[in-house]
Amino acid sequence: MPIARKYQINWLPDNYYHIYNRGAHKVPIFREEQNYVFVLSRTKQYLRKFDVAMIAYCLLPIHYHFLVRQQGDYPAGLIPQRIFNSYSKAYNRRYEHSGTLFEGRYQAVHVVKESHLRQLCRYIHANPLKHGVVDDLEKWPYSNYLEWIGLRPGELVDHEFVDTFFPNRSDYREFVDDYLTLNQVPEELTYLT
Repeated sequence: MPIARKYQINWLPDNYYHIYNRGAHKVPIFREEQNYVFVLSRTKQYLRKFDVAMIAYCLLPIHYHFLVRQQGDYPAGLIPQRIFNSYSKAYNRRYEHSGTLFEGRYQAVHVVKESHLRQLCRYIHANPLKHGVVDDLEKWPYSNYLEWIGLRPGELVDHEFVDTFFPNRSDYREFVDDYLTLNQVPEELTYLT
């Protein structure tokens, strides 16, 4: 069985998907706090509407990552379409921007192995530190890492998933720290390089 399938996604209930994108020409897609708040508010709204569970997410100045589980028949791919369509319109009005905000259509990978799921969680959560946005992951409020390690309650996390895969919060923190220390992309994530 392949590690992941990236093209011609079959959106299926009870399956996991890594969805990501970045700003066109690597320009910031988030300029200020209210930009992040807008996207997180829309994310909560559309997750409920389309019966999709958020596993891990991180919003960064020039890109974003979502790891989601489609629970019903609505394709999880509707989530980024709806969120970032309305966001792009609001962004363009606010900053008098014209043209495309994103590099293109979002990318999606159907995650088919448990090891890939585990690696993605820590990869996504490590992004703010890896990209030099903060010097401590606990300082970045625009991911659900703080929920994963038990420092913040939150709606944008599947607590059952976290409890199943990482019941001990300190083990997860160590798992992320190990990835940052090794500074090596696992085989499951080579499609991101």
